[in-house]
Amino acid sequence: MARQQQNIVILISGVGSNMAAIAQTAARQAWFDRLGVCVAAVISNKPDAPGLKTARALGIDTHIVAHAGFDSREHFEAALVASIDSYAPALVVLAGFMRILTPAFVQHYAGRLINIHPSLLPAFPGLHTHQRAIDTGCRFAGATVHQVTAEVDHGPILAQAVVPVLPGDTAAALAARVGTQEHVIYPQAVRAFFERAA
Repeated sequence: MARQQQNIVILISGVGSNMAAIAQTAARQAWFDRLGVCVAAVISNKPDAPGLKTARALGIDTHIVAHAGFDSREHFEAALVASIDSYAPALVVLAGFMRILTPAFVQHYAGRLINIHPSLLPAFPGLHTHQRAIDTGCRFAGATVHQVTAEVDHGPILAQAVVPVLPGDTAAALAARVGTQEHVIYPQAVRAFFERAA
């Protein structure tokens, strides 16, 4: 009996480097052949997001649901849900999607919505994580993949990576070091999600 295809939909707002890491890892590791898993679509809330071009080059469907075109968060999210659900996703991945999502949206995808955050949660939820880690005198920083809940940057932790904070680090230098690890652990966490469900 043929395995049922399990679709991933990835939401981006910008460059989409984590999206690309996931899609490229899926292709390299033959997720579709091994797990029936396919990165089916990339959706952006910004029409000029560079990641859309990257996704198209990788042969992935792309869509734009521009939040600026809606008169309320609820109307924007209704359109976003319609676009996502047209792919019947097994997993929705936030990869630099810079919009706060309502509890109703999170509940709709409960158990199948994940995010990556550039800190070792529960430390430094929110913005400016790298500068905050430096200012606090942290010796280590990192990234966290977690399930999304109604509370921002909370939810069960799925994976973490740790990097050192070096003497003289700037926020940009630390961000770059953390970013290389994000591109490792996010694909690993996505694959593990499907392996656990198999």
